[in-house]
Amino acid sequence: MSGVPTRIGRYSVARELGSGGMGEVYLAYTPAGDPVAVKVIRSDKLDPLTRARFEKEALIARTVIGTNRVARFLDADPYADRPWLAMEYVAGRTLLACVDSDGVLPLPLVASLGALLAEGLSAVHAAGLLHRDLKPQNVVMGDDGPMIIDFGLGAFMDASQETLSHSGMIIGTVRCMPPEQAGGHPQVSPAADVYALGTVLLYAAARHYPYDGSRWEAIAAQVTNPEIAPDVSGVPAPLVPLLESMLAHVPEERPTLQAVSDACAAILSGTGASPAAARLTLIAHTRADRAASATDEALTVQFEDILRDRPDPAGGEGPASPLDDPARASRPSGDEVEPVAEPEELEAPRPGPAASARERNARPEARSSRGRPPASRRIADELRSLYAVGPVL
Repeated sequence: MSGVPTRIGRYSVARELGSGGMGEVYLAYTPAGDPVAVKVIRSDKLDPLTRARFEKEALIARTVIGTNRVARFLDADPYADRPWLAMEYVAGRTLLACVDSDGVLPLPLVASLGALLAEGLSAVHAAGLLHRDLKPQNVVMGDDGPMIIDFGLGAFMDASQETLSHSGMIIGTVRCMPPEQAGGHPQVSPAADVYALGTVLLYAAARHYPYDGSRWEAIAAQVTNPEIAPDVSGVPAPLVPLLESMLAHVPEERPTLQAVSDACAAILSGTGASPAAARLTLIAHTRADRAASATDEALTVQFEDILRDRPDPAGGEGPASPLDDPARASRPSGDEVEPVAEPEELEAPRPGPAASARERNARPEARSSRGRPPASRRIADELRSLYAVGPVL
């Protein structure tokens, strides 16, 4: 198919967001003007039996409930000339873009990210589905925190002969897939998503994957070799045991998502930060314009207090918070943004290097980039009390 279609089903197409081996993704609008992400699947990837399976799984995908971490399934037509599915559009930068532009996340924010994504995947699994292609590009850091996108296609891959996966066929991103999937085996378990989540957290904490190489075949050979341990270099020490267990070669040796959540809660509690404060700080830290609201600024002050008062978990002597890193402060924001992250009509100019939230609070004359005065000390104190440190998520 050449060119961008003008309509897909009832949706008016605005532009292409991305493409891959399975098809293309477009930004489109409902007749009322709501934005949606529509994935058009290559017709050669489906036969009559898999179309029927697609329809069945599309109905199941509607039942994913109990989470704010997964882009909602909206609609699908498995019997179109080119089958398509529509998902909720999530505005924001991908985790990949955030890390590549702004640097790795501090340990408490990685723990918050892990706990939130584990909750989202648990809801997916509770509906009897798997994601199968979780990666930093498929996590969007939106206004409400991390959201798992591109969930739709993964829902329609299963182990039976009437589905998209077949023995010897690899679907997904090899740097983020577990050994059983990289080996071309179609039947995978929820442990596959646990492994992929481990690669996402590894990238957030250290900006690299467990295995890498110049060609996908070379990476797959490493992933499937039980003698080659995953690379977890650069990861803060408290996070290493969790990531090593999530990246275990044998699926049965990986922790459950509940165990991942518990481990992230323990790490977060060890930093002295509450889950609510960590989530809001994660949002402020990764938002596209990096201009926090008064609430975000006050919570960032609280979080910077915590990070400054505790030693570097990795044993280094650098600044406890990346916001205090002069090298990072002087580095301009990256211009490369995943196309799915920021549609043109939603983009806002990014501010230049700015003082930390603590410094802005200390100067009454300072104004935020949105023209509002920063939060007062009274508001910050009230928020510290409201988001008191709690032992669990």
